[in-house]
Amino acid sequence: MVRNRKIILMASFLFFYAQYIYIPFQTAYLSALGASAAFIGIVTGAYGGAQFLLRLPVGLLADKVGRHKGFLLAGLAAAAAACGIRMCFPGLTGFLAASLLSGVSSSTWLSFMVMHAECYGPAEQQKASGKIVFAYNAGILGAFVTGTLLYETLGMRLLCGLGVAAGVIGAAMCTTLTEERKTVSQTAVQELLTVCTNRCLIAFSLLALVQQGIQMATTMSFTAQVLRGLGASESLLGTSSILYMVSAVVSSYAASSGWAEKRSRRFWISFIFAGLSAYCLLVPACRSISVILGLQLIPGLASGLLFSILTASAMTEVPAGKKSTAMGFYQAVYAVGMTVFPVLTGNVLESAGLMAAYGLLGSFAMLCVMAAARMRNAKT
Repeated sequence: MVRNRKIILMASFLFFYAQYIYIPFQTAYLSALGASAAFIGIVTGAYGGAQFLLRLPVGLLADKVGRHKGFLLAGLAAAAAACGIRMCFPGLTGFLAASLLSGVSSSTWLSFMVMHAECYGPAEQQKASGKIVFAYNAGILGAFVTGTLLYETLGMRLLCGLGVAAGVIGAAMCTTLTEERKTVSQTAVQELLTVCTNRCLIAFSLLALVQQGIQMATTMSFTAQVLRGLGASESLLGTSSILYMVSAVVSSYAASSGWAEKRSRRFWISFIFAGLSAYCLLVPACRSISVILGLQLIPGLASGLLFSILTASAMTEVPAGKKSTAMGFYQAVYAVGMTVFPVLTGNVLESAGLMAAYGLLGSFAMLCVMAAARMRNAKT
């Protein structure tokens, strides 16, 4: 059990290293190739769109099969292949196709989370969630640091080559996982799908939709364009992403250590969504690169602590035999935000400007503050 925990956490690190090593530079890279803001939004949104379509079917299949090792191997292999496409076809079409395949790869993330959670008891699920979100954020941080140090020297193609290597190594590690042989579940698909009507699962899934959507539309996409417009260099774009991820890693560690449990879930959900709203209002109005770099700590807090809390809270009422289906539903719902928000932001930016685009995102965050105040499940 302990050995499986370590392997899954290391594989999760490599998985997201491969998925995000190019992200800090993607917007600037595609813009240099002549891509419009709307097209960049489509490329970013395609990653979430593939997940929206596949995550619930993957969850159902995992519950029926009762095993997850194969999904981990497939996800890491697809992550490596997506980086390979970016290497071999570094144009606009190649990046769009690779974004779709990256989304297919990330559809298997639910198996990483469920298999890791199975290594812990019922009372340790918040800890389990915090640890794997920590590994997820640490992998992204490692990718951003590598990219910042090497992008200007290696360029996009060779940077993606490192992503290929990470995916291959992670897949090789996962071949050593041990998993108990289980009989194929006889539970009907219709019965598994009843978990998707759970009000607690739905509520926290919708909150995650907004959190992930804002993250993809701002920090992972158009905030880089704001910084570039203020004259930021490639190294400063990388620094911006690193600061965001340092905040995410530290706050996800807080979620796994028990420190965050000193305050209620409702407090953290309301507090961090209010911070995200302020972030969306301040970034387009700010004319200082250094101030925007400091503001990157806010979405980092959301990606680490808030996401850990939302994930653990969503699963509190889910029975053991339906965990993968529930996780598939949860991840499919927040993938809607990852798909729609970047596309929406890109189109509003082109038609009404940056302030209107980010202001719309900020209003969604404030709606979540009000919703959290009414959620009974967020008290503890």
